[in-house]
Amino acid sequence: MLKLYYPRFFRNRLQISEAPVIQDKNLAWLCKISLSLLAFLIAAKIILVIAIPSFEFRLTYIALISALPVLAGSRRRLKILKGLDWSTLVFFAAMFVLMASVWGSGVFQSALARLDLNLAGQGVVLGISVVLSQFISNVPMVALYLPLLGQTGASTGTLMALAAGSTIAGNLTILGAASNVIIIQSCENRCEETITFWEFLRIGFPLTAVNVLVYLVFLRLV
Repeated sequence: MLKLYYPRFFRNRLQISEAPVIQDKNLAWLCKISLSLLAFLIAAKIILVIAIPSFEFRLTYIALISALPVLAGSRRRLKILKGLDWSTLVFFAAMFVLMASVWGSGVFQSALARLDLNLAGQGVVLGISVVLSQFISNVPMVALYLPLLGQTGASTGTLMALAAGSTIAGNLTILGAASNVIIIQSCENRCEETITFWEFLRIGFPLTAVNVLVYLVFLRLV
């Protein structure tokens, strides 16, 4: 569908004229260690979930352990920390604080109760995930919806519907996923290029409609 809407961008291949020169070999070596740790810990997480479901091995542990070689071994650690996108990190942290407050207030639960829907139904979860993400973004939406599904004893299929809906929500509009906002903001700052809301929606609406149909069929079959 992207090729249908934007054929000219698929004619030329991206070419890199020459490989960049490594300026800090020590930092490059530490990054290789961190990447190796990241891959190993992700694999360990998958194996532990299958073998010992009760064992708690959080994703935050993976992130922190993987970052340790760079933070502990590089002399440029302060420069690296200063170069992080702190505004985006604060944005995410604030969104999660807001969602926890909304859940604690009971406003979200009462609003859904008025709709008189089967909130654990796969089709309902898929639809609510896509629509609600357009207002509060997909990751905070999951943080808000997941406790509600936990109270209803959600099945694996229902959780898959939540994962699917929250993922494809970012295809519908710019606001559907925080990653869209981050990428477009980066393009505006570095390349002086942007994508308008309506241009995104023009391709996003039909694309998301196809996504929803595919996932509905898939969820019925699994």
